[in-house]
Amino acid sequence: MDELARLSPTAWLLIGCAAVLGFGVSWAWRPYRRYRARKARRTAVTAGSLDHIANCLVPDGAEGGFHVDFLLLTAQGVVVIDLRDIRGNIFGGDQMAEWTVMDGARRFTFTNPQSALYDRIAAVKALVGEAPVEGRILFTHRSTFPKGLPKWTLMLDAMRGEFPAAEEEVSTAAARYGEAWGRLKAAVKPSYMVDMR
Repeated sequence: MDELARLSPTAWLLIGCAAVLGFGVSWAWRPYRRYRARKARRTAVTAGSLDHIANCLVPDGAEGGFHVDFLLLTAQGVVVIDLRDIRGNIFGGDQMAEWTVMDGARRFTFTNPQSALYDRIAAVKALVGEAPVEGRILFTHRSTFPKGLPKWTLMLDAMRGEFPAAEEEVSTAAARYGEAWGRLKAAVKPSYMVDMR
């Protein structure tokens, strides 16, 4: 205790500055980590695409719109992505109205996302015409499906394998779907929902 009392004012100032600096770094680290996780997810989703649009509103034809997490231009056509970052074991199926999430003691349900995906696909098809349109409900690594994946559901790690981009297909797809993609880009608007991507 005597040694602490003998510290000079300069030493106390340095100790205080170090404490403030440590607190500031720890306070800023969490948002930075979330930013990096969002950036890594975005890269994983868009890796095999020629172009993409994130967080947009696709017109529904009735003066409204559907929020879409990602629209991708791939070698196979346009892909509508509904991204879900849910932690826990998910039990869901094509015929179930609600899917159940179990995460330790926590349990909750959410509406089967397949019908909303079909609506989004239909809205995109109305804009792109003859270009092929597919959709996927994409779950991050925090989710597991112990009973298997429902239709059109995909894990983020499998995204690149689902829509590979061979070099010769890339230039062909750009020429084949470029006009449809341009119409789609002109029709969508930014969505101001919270960006969890």
